[in-house]
Amino acid sequence: MIGLLIADDHPVVRAGLRAVLESEPDFAIVAEAATAERAVELAAEPGVDVVLMDLQFGPGSAMNGAQATAAITARPGAPRVLVVTTYDTDADTLPALEAGATGYLLKDAPPEELAQAVRAAAAGRSALAPSVADRLLERMRTPAAALSARETEVLGLVADGLANQGISQRLHLSQATVKSHLVHIYTKLGVDSRTAAVREARRRGLIR
Repeated sequence: MIGLLIADDHPVVRAGLRAVLESEPDFAIVAEAATAERAVELAAEPGVDVVLMDLQFGPGSAMNGAQATAAITARPGAPRVLVVTTYDTDADTLPALEAGATGYLLKDAPPEELAQAVRAAAAGRSALAPSVADRLLERMRTPAAALSARETEVLGLVADGLANQGISQRLHLSQATVKSHLVHIYTKLGVDSRTAAVREARRRGLIR
């Protein structure tokens, strides 16, 4: 049996995932978590093989899904983490995969695809939503034009309306470093302004 921990702040989503997964003969739901912190705690318990992790939790959670994934996978003998979320931009996928997620699936995936992804994760194999896999392949084909994780993070904060000083404080970077990141972003996206960079990045699915 593959022991599963469902981590999502929406009770309806947890109930839906439970209903789908419990119909599989080789799955057992051993725990549920409504916050990222609780997911980290429960993932350390015996019997958890795969954590189904949402990326965004409500105000009751200080951590996000990527941070919880990093905390879980840092432990020896940790369970695998399969991200199950509604977000598929690079700003979401890159931090989660860099944090150690084995797979990344969208919540609108068919039940059979979800089951296959869980089994793949339990076996240590990656399972990626097609849109995520396509963009990762594109990053590999054109690495010089791909935004780095830090550049994506900076641009996401630009999209949130932060000025360079605010980005500097949020990311603990010098303002000169922030400006350097923006220069690289403009070059890679072929734009010459913050507004154009945000618009182009959203068109490409790099940020929300």
